[in-house]
This record gives sequence, structure tokens and C-alpha cells, in this order.
Amino acid sequence: MAVLADRLGYAELWVGEGAWDAFVLATALGVATERIPITVGPVPVHVRDPVTIARAAATTAALVRRPVGVALGTSSRRVVEGMHGRSRSRPAATLAESAKAVRLRLDPAGGPLTVAAFGDRAIAVAAEHADRMVLDLVSPELAREYRAKLESMSGRAGRPVPSLAAWIPAAVDPDPDSYAQIMRTLAGYLGVAGYAEMFTAAGFGDAVEMARAGADPDELLRALPPKAAATIGLVGDARAVSARLEAYAEALDEVVLVPATAGDPGGERTLTALAEMA
Repeated sequence: MAVLADRLGYAELWVGEGAWDAFVLATALGVATERIPITVGPVPVHVRDPVTIARAAATTAALVRRPVGVALGTSSRRVVEGMHGRSRSRPAATLAESAKAVRLRLDPAGGPLTVAAFGDRAIAVAAEHADRMVLDLVSPELAREYRAKLESMSGRAGRPVPSLAAWIPAAVDPDPDSYAQIMRTLAGYLGVAGYAEMFTAAGFGDAVEMARAGADPDELLRALPPKAAATIGLVGDARAVSARLEAYAEALDEVVLVPATAGDPGGERTLTALAEMA
């Protein structure tokens, strides 16, 4: 996928933090590609201290010989406490402390500082410290609401408004496997704080309540209406996706594609079609 995005001329490659180490993976992808800048994260700030984050970004930048940005976030209790065994106390304060410290140390890596935000306190951190704020799984309508908050808080902070990006699931002309992959992804976030409120605002509150009550993944998948993929995503035929992309472009400075790969190895069909649309 990284090699394809590089060849198609995409402006940036984002490497999320998951079961793998994001900076190691970013270095491998940078070596495999030719010119595409890289942003790593959102990195959970309770898990890595600011020096470790800045040092890792600078090391990756030196090895791939191009700018590397960092995205910071508070992640979730499921990840921070369940996976890492660390306390997720004072999330907004910890995010602010990390953003301020990483900002001072990030110059050698050369890329932007991004803050992932949903709640008002995290948006305030982005307004005060970040070059860019990133959302995840939002409709264009919700993205506009977040932009208004970011602009207001940036004005109060006396700073230029950071650019606004959002990670958006994408599948152009999805086959059943592609569609099912995106729906499973959405269902997995129904009970996660921050995302749950976003799903409720998007009109899927019944599924959120089921997740909070402990429904199993298959029940949640059945409860999530089929329209969810097109509401919180770029999913459908080329005409529908193009229109939806325009709606996102009115609300965001950057659309970050998360292409389905089931039924579309490497996301090639989707990435190629969206490169042509852009």
C-alpha cells in the first residue's frame, strides 16, 4: 500500500500505532518508498515519553532521508491500561505536556506535529500546540462542527488555526469482503470513549447503547445500519464517493484515506480511483 501511494503521488503516508511498533514500521516503509513524507501516530502519550517520541521520529527521518511528522493522542483505556498496563489518568493534561515537550524537540525530524482530538480539552491542546489536528471516523457534518471549535479555541490561544485532517475509511466499488471489513472496523469502535459520542451524534446511538451494555461483536455488526459505511466513510461507486469526497473537502484541509484491503489487495482499486478524483 505504501509503495502504491508513493507511486500514485499521494502527499503523505500515515503509519498508525497498533500491534506493531509504528516507528519501526515507518522506517521499513520509508526504505521501500522513494519520496512520500511520513507521519507516525497517533502515538499514545501515556505509553511513550516526549524524548522517546522525538528521538524515534528523528531516527526514522535520518534513516529514510525525508521529513517525519508525529501525531500524538490519548488512545483509550483498552490500549493504555489493558494492553500496556499503564495508567491513563489526566489524559488532557498529559497530552498537553507531551505536545509542548515534543514541539521543543521535534525539529530534527522535520515533519509536522499533529494532535488527535475529539473532546474539547484535547481540541484546546491542538489549538495551542499543534500544526495539525486529526479526527477519526467522522461525517462531513461533524467535521464542520469540530472545525468551528478548533477555530474558536485557536483564536483564544492567539495562534494560527492548525490544519484539520480526518482518517476516513474508503472503498470505491466495494465487493462484499471490502464492505464487510469496513463495517467490522466501525463496529469495533462503538463502545470506545470519544468514538461512542461521535457515533451517537451521527445517528447510531442504538448501536452505541448495545456496545455499552456488553453486546458481542456479531450483535453489534447486525445492529449497525448498512448506511453507516457511507455516512462515516468514502464507500460506494465512483460517483457517490466523488460527491462524498467533495463534502469532506469542504470541511477538512486533508482527507486521510484508510482503504479496505479485503477484496482489494493493497487498496489498489480504491487508492487509484481516489487519486484520479483528487
